[in-house]
Formats: sequence, structure tokens, C-alpha cells
Amino acid sequence: MMKAMKKIYKTLIGGSLLSLLILALFSCENYLDKAPESIVSEDMAFSNFTNFQGYIEEIYNCIPDKEKKYWTTSWNWGDDELFNLEGNFHMTHQVDIGNFWAWQGSASTWLDDDNPDPTSTDKFRHGLWAHAWYCIRKANMGIANLDKLTTATQEEKDLIAGQLYFFRAWWHFEMMQYFGGLPYIDQVLPSGEKLTLPRLTYQECADKAAADFAKAAELLPIDWDKTNVGKRTLGKNQLRINKIMALGYLGKNYLWAGSPLMKNGAQTGGANTYNYDEEYCRKAAEAFGQLLNLVESGQTQYSLAEFKYKDIYNHVRAAGATSCYSDIFYTMGQNWLMPGSTEAIFRGPSTDYNGSNWNTTKTFGPKVKGLVEHDNIIHHPTANYVNLYGMENGLPLDDPDSGFDPTHPFKNRDPRFYHDIVFDGFKYVNAAMPADMEYLRYAGLATGGTMRNPADGSRTGYFIQKLVPHQANKYDGAYNWSGNLHTYLPYMRLGDIYTMYAEACAAFGGASGQATDFSKTAEEAINTLRDRVGAGHVNAKYTSDPHKFMDEVRRERAVELSFEGFRFCDLQRWLLLTEYPYNVKTAQEFDRVEDVQFFENNDPRDAEVANFREVPILTRQFGTKNYWFPLKISDTSLYPEFPQNPGW
Repeated sequence: MMKAMKKIYKTLIGGSLLSLLILALFSCENYLDKAPESIVSEDMAFSNFTNFQGYIEEIYNCIPDKEKKYWTTSWNWGDDELFNLEGNFHMTHQVDIGNFWAWQGSASTWLDDDNPDPTSTDKFRHGLWAHAWYCIRKANMGIANLDKLTTATQEEKDLIAGQLYFFRAWWHFEMMQYFGGLPYIDQVLPSGEKLTLPRLTYQECADKAAADFAKAAELLPIDWDKTNVGKRTLGKNQLRINKIMALGYLGKNYLWAGSPLMKNGAQTGGANTYNYDEEYCRKAAEAFGQLLNLVESGQTQYSLAEFKYKDIYNHVRAAGATSCYSDIFYTMGQNWLMPGSTEAIFRGPSTDYNGSNWNTTKTFGPKVKGLVEHDNIIHHPTANYVNLYGMENGLPLDDPDSGFDPTHPFKNRDPRFYHDIVFDGFKYVNAAMPADMEYLRYAGLATGGTMRNPADGSRTGYFIQKLVPHQANKYDGAYNWSGNLHTYLPYMRLGDIYTMYAEACAAFGGASGQATDFSKTAEEAINTLRDRVGAGHVNAKYTSDPHKFMDEVRRERAVELSFEGFRFCDLQRWLLLTEYPYNVKTAQEFDRVEDVQFFENNDPRDAEVANFREVPILTRQFGTKNYWFPLKISDTSLYPEFPQNPGW
């Protein structure tokens, strides 16, 4: 039966959007084992909570895993990252050269998949576009059959309906971020009818998604563990859709709709980058405010993970710390515990624990002499992005009062810099090494250094260790089975909510902007995140000017959410994707003053350097068309009301 259902799905996907929208698609549950042209058996599939929930489970299974979608994959397409030369086939580089068509049918990007299967537990078989229309159809079929749920309590009915409304909106929203306004499918489209559904504007789509997210928030509990239904699976409900997730996406959906791109349209020049739709931003602030009020009053299972480290470079938590910032992104030595800590709000499944180590955990460090094993693919943070990590006192590097010293460029930086970034002199290997490999123990990232070969080292003068610890190397062996290293990128977490709340409030009220249902201002929300890590508050010189304050909100978002896959969409919606300096990727060049013995006995942040300078690697030549990805020609050729995005 499973094999037959896979064949049906493959046939439909191999066709077009038309097939996905008008043909009935089914779950692989036994009670849904029907011919492809039939209707789901309402008296079995939808009559009780257990069967109906089984029908919904497949939608959870379809959520793409951005990090592990392929042997090597990419999800950072802004000014934040680039690959070494052998990684040029990845979407990151294809975006750099303007080839936005590359998202289509590519196994190495999570936006699409050339061989999708909603029933499969293989993480390689799940892509956004491939599954979205399928899951939207499933949600609509479920909503259309809610009246068949007769053998159920009111709590069970609400849980079923809430999940369906959430997922209908979520799949639309995820596509809208990259493709703009689409037809919003909120009914089961009958087979055989001619399609005439128009593409809506972004804001028209957002209004429909908001109605669904709001309805989900009304129906769903904060914590499934505290429901009668959830007690049957106590302690295993963390991924279930709840009120906090629905409120988070309600706010995000409104903020995106109120952002400069969505209000003013695609354009170059950056003149409208601070021009938000204040009505949408107020709605966003209210949704985020309700969520944060619930969190800060202790009514939820969520809280900011602690940033308390005994050893920041090795991510060793301090004694007494009850949660850990690093655990949001990966866990190690915790019996394959799924990452997220107390902070991750929305995640998909990650059942293939050791799948992290098939290659994801082997794509962040130097490949010199096989120091990090497997394919020669490396994620590099750009120097221009690393510069967004300001000083410990809270000021940006280019502020004349920041205290930044180019002869000691790694000293007194924002504490997240030391957590996230591998810089020159960093002790990369802790374990014993062969004598002829000892020269690679300390990261040689100065100009001409031991790890600066663009083919198998760093092109930019830095590596990333936020998402994968540096111990994922041949000698420390964190990626070996015994390390229990499990990675996963959440789609939404609490730190994300604080930055979005601050942005929404700042759009209509500057630093003192505030929702009616939460006590903190935009400024206080940003300072909450800085207090968590021990960085200085936003300086008064920035809070007094709405545009300068918005710049600081955006910088905070860049640092707090670095390399988590949000930067491209942020630059896009701020109308900055085409603008300097956000269209440039750079490297950090400098000469060492200290010798290697210095790093053996001293903190690398205290090292002196000379000739510290930034050098361009590439400039992205973008125009207005690059604010949206191109749709598939096979889809835009279906009917006149479904046109291609402008310029493509």
C-alpha cells in the first residue's frame, strides 16, 4: 500500500501545480487506502480523533529540514555566507550570480525536491514547493470534513481544527516569503474544473493567512501536555502545533505584510527602507505582545535559553546553568536529544538523529589535510557579516565611541562573537594530534595562514561554529557515533520573537513603541536579548533617532539570528537586497604580530594584528526582479490568472 501511495504522489508531483490543486491526494494510513480519484472515507478517516490526527500527522512529516535536506545543503542566501570554491553549485552561490532559477528541481535546496514523498521519513524527500500544495489540499480536505468528527470531545475537535487552520496558513506563508502573493487556496477544489484562481497581492494573501493563524490561536492550547488528549503522549508533544506557535506566525505574517517591500513594491535605491505599513505593524506588535506576555508571566513552557558559559569557545556551560544557548542549535552527548532547548517554538521532525553527521556537521570547518573529513564543502561567514557583531558595550564597530581597535580586532566583542565565530588563533583541536598535524591545532586565519586556502580553508578569515561545534573534526571526533551530535535549525524561536516585536513596535513608535498587551517597549525588547548574553544596552544616540534605532534593531536581529536562514528574507523585505553594502561579500585580511606560542598561553581575543583590512570577494548585481524568486514555467503556463513574477 505504501509503495502504491508513493507512486501516486510521484505521478502527481511530476505533473504540475494544476494536478496538485485539483486532484485528491491522500494519506498513507490504511483507512485512506483508496484509488487516487476517490474521496477519503469520511466515516472512517474523520469520525474520531485518533484517525483524524493520523491524517494530520503526514503534514508534520512534510516539513523540510533545512540543514539536512541533502548531503550538503545551503539555506543562507543573503550577505551572510558563501561557500568555498567547490560549493559553487549550491544555492548560496547561485543566488550570488543572480541565478534564482536554481531553486527548481534541486536536491540541494530545501525550497524544492526532484523526488518528494510525503510518506517518507527520508529527510532528502521533503521540499517546500513540492509539499506545500499537497499539504494545503490536505488541510482543506480536513477542514471540509470537520463536521464528520462526531465521536470526539470538544477539546479533541478544537485540537484537530486548530492544527488544520495553522497548517493551511503556514504552508502559504512559507511560499509567500520567496514568491510573493499567490492564490490562497481555502477550499477543496473539485476535479475537472478549469482553474481561474488569481494571484493575490502579498497583503491580500497575508490577510487570509492571518485569519487562519488567528483562528488556530483561539482553538489551540498553550501546552498539549496539559490537555486530556496530550496526557496520552505526555512529554512527547513538543512539536505539536499550539497557541504560541500560532501567535508567533500571526505576528510574523503581519510584520512581513507591513514591511517596506510589501508596502512599496520592489524597487532599488533604498529610499523606502524605513517606510512600513504602520497598521500591519501594530497588528504584528499585538500578536507578539500577547505571546511575550504569556511567556514572561510564566504561563508557557518557553523561555530564553541561558547564555552562561564556563568556556565560551568550547560551549561548556557554567555550573548551575539550567539551559544552554548552544542547545538551541545542536546537542552533543545527550543521547541524540533534539535541539531547541527551552527556546525553540516551531520545528519539524528530526527522527534521523545521526543524519546530522552524514555531512551537515562536516561542512563548517577546514578541510586542510582532512582535518574535517568528507566532501570538500565549507560554509563561510562573510567578513562584512561578522562586522555586525559589535562591541561588548553594545555599540557597533563603526561607532567612534565603540572602542574598536583594528590592532586588536577580536578584543571586547559582543559575547555572541566568541560563541559563534572561529577567528585567528582559536584552538580548533583539543585532542591529541600527530606531530605533523600540530600546526593545525590553532586556527591560522591571518592572510597566508595555514587555513586560508580558498579551496579547503577559509575564504573570509573566519569559520562558523554556532550551529556545529568546532570539535566536529577528525581528532576531537564530535561527529562520530559516540558523540551523539544532533543538529536542527528551528523555524521560529523566542529570540526571533523579541526582535520581530521590537521591529514592529519601532515601525510605528520608534524606540518607545509598545504593544497594548505587553509591558516592554521596542528598546526594552532588544535589551532583553542583550542582557541575556551580557552585551551593553542600545545607546541613547540610537534610541533618539527612529531610523538609527531601526538600524540597531536590524543589527541585533542579524547577530542574534546569524546563519539561521533568515537574512535573505530580511534584506528582501527591507528593500536592501540590491543596496550597498548589503550586496557585497568580503574577506578579512591582516597579518599576525604574535607567534603561535602566544596562542598556547593566551586568549586569542587578546592577540595583536597588523594591516587589518577588508577586501571584496564579490558584488551581487541585483535589480528589482531579484526581490522575488521566479515561479516554475510549467505552473505559470497553466492559465492567465497565474502570471510569472516581474522580470522573469
